[in-house]
Amino acid sequence: MTTSRAFRFVNYLWDERRAAGLDPLGRLVYRSNILGQDQRITNTGGGNTSAKIVEKDPLTGKDVDVLWVKGSGGDLRTADRGLFASLYQERLLGLRSVYDRAQTRGPKTEIEDQMVGMYPHCTFNLNPRASSIDTPLHSFVPFRHVDHTHPNAVIAVAASRNGAELTRAIYGERVMWLPWQRPGFDLGLKLGAACREHPKAQGVILGQHGLINWAEDDRACYELSLELIEQAAAYIEARDRGEATFGGPAHRALSADERRRVLVGVLPWLRGSLTAGGAWARQIATVQDDEATLRFVNSRDAARLAELGTSCPDHFLRTKIKPMFVEWSPAPGDVEGLRAGITAGISKYREDYAGYYQRCKRADSPAMRNPNPSVILIPGVGMIAWGKNKSESRVTAEFYTCAIEVMRGAEAIGEYVALPQQEAFDIEYWLLEEAKLKRMPPERELAGRVAVVVGAGSGIGRVTGSRLAAEGAHVVCADVDESAAKSAAAVIVSAQGAGIGVGGTGVSGCGPAIGMGADMTSRASIRAALEEAVIAFGGIDDVVVTAGVFVPPDTSGRITDEQWAKTFAVNVTGAYLVADEAASVWRAQSLPGSLVLTTSVNAVVAKKGSLAYDTSKAAANHLVRELAVELAPLVRVNGVAPATVIEGSSMFPRERVIASLTKYSIAFGADETTESLTAKLGAFYAGRTLLKKALTPRDQAEAVFVLVSGRLSKTTGQVISVDGGLSDAFLR
Repeated sequence: MTTSRAFRFVNYLWDERRAAGLDPLGRLVYRSNILGQDQRITNTGGGNTSAKIVEKDPLTGKDVDVLWVKGSGGDLRTADRGLFASLYQERLLGLRSVYDRAQTRGPKTEIEDQMVGMYPHCTFNLNPRASSIDTPLHSFVPFRHVDHTHPNAVIAVAASRNGAELTRAIYGERVMWLPWQRPGFDLGLKLGAACREHPKAQGVILGQHGLINWAEDDRACYELSLELIEQAAAYIEARDRGEATFGGPAHRALSADERRRVLVGVLPWLRGSLTAGGAWARQIATVQDDEATLRFVNSRDAARLAELGTSCPDHFLRTKIKPMFVEWSPAPGDVEGLRAGITAGISKYREDYAGYYQRCKRADSPAMRNPNPSVILIPGVGMIAWGKNKSESRVTAEFYTCAIEVMRGAEAIGEYVALPQQEAFDIEYWLLEEAKLKRMPPERELAGRVAVVVGAGSGIGRVTGSRLAAEGAHVVCADVDESAAKSAAAVIVSAQGAGIGVGGTGVSGCGPAIGMGADMTSRASIRAALEEAVIAFGGIDDVVVTAGVFVPPDTSGRITDEQWAKTFAVNVTGAYLVADEAASVWRAQSLPGSLVLTTSVNAVVAKKGSLAYDTSKAAANHLVRELAVELAPLVRVNGVAPATVIEGSSMFPRERVIASLTKYSIAFGADETTESLTAKLGAFYAGRTLLKKALTPRDQAEAVFVLVSGRLSKTTGQVISVDGGLSDAFLR
């Protein structure tokens, strides 16, 4: 029995006690999950597994062989039963005659696409999961269990100029070599023929692609996958020359603090540059600066290898035909020099990409897509990956991390070669892939945007963060109470999903939301929080300030000078400091943004008992107008003015609720719960409005969303009351 001690380069995770309690399909799911947990075995969304299982035909009741194979989309690590397509094995084999007839009628590429349309005719038991293009690679292998993975070590062999010779040197007759061919029906036929011609073989390395291996037993298939990967990894390690594998260092990495300062100075500007003046959608960044990445970007061979591009189709679908390598000599604080290198690099990259498209396009190719790089390599700093959301940019970073390992392995044992550009183009612009993209649902309204919510730990701010995230925004939850901010971010991540991938500096490995402490009375604290946001997501689009403070007067109706100063420090000066610090990011990005301040209807109603609070909110109302002038035309500035919102508010502890009930002569019992007391006070406040409805944080969050979105894109300098209708607050 194989044990974990037998492996150094992969994780052995099979637990027979767990597997023994599963049905055959459950065991396939289990095998898939433990293979997908190790990124050295297969990348996110890549690879597929299968099992040929005897099932009862729902029509005839007879036993039939059914191929259960990972369907289109999804990820092995998180796969469940619903991810697997089920097809009659006999019908799949019978498609050979359909393929043979089709070859007399049209080009091979069109025939392959037509064959994908045949797979639904082989569906077993009305399973709705669509089959992947790799289905024939499993069907035509005459074994019960098949694993197709993308291990870095094996792809290094597959991407070596002498890959066929290396395969024989590493595996002997145990593993065969098949040269590159785009996955599809014909490759499945060739794989089946190779199995018949080499009956003792246990696997195949597909040139430029990955590994396929098989067995009659599922555990044996899993263990074989690990053994073959282990062999390749050990072979590479024995020949790896450390830094010399990439030609030795040409540069040295900046310190972690220096890298951070450079990134903060570059990322927002770079994010704006990649939109090409708004021609392309906003992107979200992931920074990757681990030791392996830094070793590569600092090496003598980095520029040469980066120019070659990636080899595995799964890699370049995310990383594009190649990354952008920035010509820059790392120097602490040299932000302007780096910007100049990036500017030249982006211009050259767009030119190269347009040339690649023109050279390789076919008569029916889709229009050219975004010509900007999705991976940028910076000597001394690391890698910046971009995507339409955080999950996508993290996976892009993961894929190029895998590509670096592939190049390291290939250079250690021979010479790295990339996939020919025409082959790469035919996959990137594959018509079936284009059709799949067109079927995807439209992006959510705030997709690609980054919103900072100050005061997100409770009340209106907490609900606002979740509301913006539900529309696709990436949210930075900031609050003076750091634990509350992190809790609010965790709620968003739980609701939206964390995504998967790797991370780099600081919080760059986050999901769609992060939480952090921030004291808005301290410029340094605000600046640090915004820098965290920039490192995490690449920039900032929208800022919402919901934090505020109410200091109740003493029994004589007065407050101290210190309490007056604190009220203005939070409600007015703090909002200004947030706006002033965010302005530097907005200007660097040169992308339209928005700022929303939470004021109060009390700003226009003079009343007894809240002198400092009401006056500060009146100042905040005018701050909205002044900032609208200062930040125009790039940033829209508006305010939301609630009436009293008690639900979830940190400004209404039990003591203040009791004081308010007493003030308004509302009867209550000393032993009543806080929830009961709050409900009584809320009902009183609702009764004072024209609509007779209690105000909730959701009401305010909805107003913030409308202002942040493009729905009021021509509105700035306005304060919108969300008060249920308080006639005393009507503007006069």
